[in-house]
Parts: sequence; C-alpha cells; structure tokens
Amino acid sequence: MRHSLPDQPATLGADLRALRKARGLTLSDLSSVLGRSVGWLSQVERDKSEPSITDLRQIASVLNVPVSMLFRHAAAPAHEAGHIVRSDARRPIGSKIAGLVEELLSPDLTDDFEMVHSTFEPKSCITTPVTRPTQEVGYMVSGQLDLWIAGAEHSVKAGDSFRIRGEAFRWSNPSSEPAVAIWVIAPPVY
Repeated sequence: MRHSLPDQPATLGADLRALRKARGLTLSDLSSVLGRSVGWLSQVERDKSEPSITDLRQIASVLNVPVSMLFRHAAAPAHEAGHIVRSDARRPIGSKIAGLVEELLSPDLTDDFEMVHSTFEPKSCITTPVTRPTQEVGYMVSGQLDLWIAGAEHSVKAGDSFRIRGEAFRWSNPSSEPAVAIWVIAPPVY
C-alpha cells in the first residue's frame, strides 16, 4: 500500500508518481514519451526538481489529467496535512466536458484509492461509454442519474449506491436539477 507519512504532506512529486503507477507506466516509459531523462523525472517525483509549466502541460497530457490537477493546492495547516481536506480547498479534477464538475476529496493521490465529489449538471450526459481499469463505488447524495453499466440501464437517486468493476459505463442526468455523487475509485485515475 502507498501511504504518506502523517508529518509529510503529499507533494506534486508524490501525486505524479501515483498517477504514473496507476497507469502502469515505468519511469523509463514516461520519460521516453516526455523526451526527458529518467533521472530528471525521478528528481521531479522526489521533489528535487521543479517542472516548468510546459513540462506540467506535457505530463498532464500524457497522464490524461487536466493540468490544473498538477498545480500545487492550498497547503493545509500542518496538523491537518494528509488527513483533512476543507471544502474550500478541494482540487478540481477531470474536465468539465459534458456538464460534469469533479473535485478531489482525498488529501492526495498516494493511497490505493481516491474519493471524488461529482456534480452532474442538469440535462447533461456522456454518450460514449467509458471503460477504466478500476473498481468504483458511487453514492448518490442528491438528484438522479441514469447509468448504463455493461449494457444494463439503471436509474439511481439520492441514497442509492452503485458499483462499476472495469465495465463500460455511461451516465445521464435527465433532471432539471444537478445530481451529486461521491465516488471511491481504485486505483486512482486522476
């Protein structure tokens, strides 16, 4: 298991390492795609070297995350670092494509899972199924979603939960109200 030490808050390097590993990439694989040396990437992952904004854009593209995910987030007070994420300090993740706004609820990406707060805008949907090498559990906080999981259609509302295990899925919010879900995803994908 990957864990941050309680007195050492997760860093950009730790998040990059977790994302790289979650995608099954070695240091050599990623450095080759980036056109950089393994040593440079290793130093970035160990917070010994600071990547430029151009480097961050390229890394984000290769890891399929928004570049904003890689910007340093507001530091938590020392006694909360690695443990508490305040509502006003959540990191935006994913993209707002198709009316989905997501925020990371986990303190960082160094655990075996991530927790995500997802808001699905009214009448929003994705039409192309998504398949990820993950196990995901979602809990509907409010609103309603229509889910297609492995070809089967389901409608879930506030209080319901669901699970997706590497199956193709897509979603739609048929309502004129936003829908909010909390997702737990393993391994982290953002």
